[in-house]
Amino acid sequence: MGKTVVIKCGGSVLDELSPAFFASVKMMREQGMDVVIVHGGGPEIGQMLKKLAVPSEFVNGLRKTTKEVLAVVEMVLSGKVNKQLVAMLRQNGLPAVGVSGVDGGLLEAEPIDFAKLGYVGRVKTVRSRLLRTLLEAGYIPVVSPLGIDQSGQTYNINADTAAGAVAAAIGASQLAFVTNVPGILQDGALVAEATAETIERLIEDGVITGGMIPKVKAALSALSDALPEVMIVSGKTPFYQNGTWHGTTIRKEVGVYL
Repeated sequence: MGKTVVIKCGGSVLDELSPAFFASVKMMREQGMDVVIVHGGGPEIGQMLKKLAVPSEFVNGLRKTTKEVLAVVEMVLSGKVNKQLVAMLRQNGLPAVGVSGVDGGLLEAEPIDFAKLGYVGRVKTVRSRLLRTLLEAGYIPVVSPLGIDQSGQTYNINADTAAGAVAAAIGASQLAFVTNVPGILQDGALVAEATAETIERLIEDGVITGGMIPKVKAALSALSDALPEVMIVSGKTPFYQNGTWHGTTIRKEVGVYL
């Protein structure tokens, strides 16, 4: 296997993915890269919970997950959203297979804080053999961020952190968080490169706000010696062309200043 790229698609951007997004994925594969996609589905989950009158709340940015909420989360993520994204990839000539983190024990999970969050988990282990088998067969694995523990209990996992765990486990050469903006913006201009130091300053200055904060924090937590940079890119415009990435590059090394 050659280079592997993990792409995380947020739930809020799935309906806005443009032909340029799929063209970028296709170009990667044509250049010999393997691609794994991890997706979220927060907006869809919220809509379905409201429709079914299932109460839910957020604690420290995470959806508290009761058994009733978990049933809806699993239905939406592994059912509607996962298969919708697989269908979109296939419509664009890309062979994809949808899997849940529960399948094959792909994402072994443990509760973060059951008393506060219920069935919200963190990734304990990624069994990457399933992903490698699909990649070797020429498919794009599309992963819904659910996990399972050794007793068979399912957990709701934050998609950003799930993507980071998958990237680390399979030794990805790049991890890209796909959003509905070109990257981190400051006064309307793209911030081409940033480090932990600059990101913390941009958060303090109110440049990075709202939903971008958990994305950049997940990007920072995914950085390692094996994965020295992570991208924030747009799903609306080409984010990869002729070997060049377009977006904000978040690097591990200190030395990039704004």
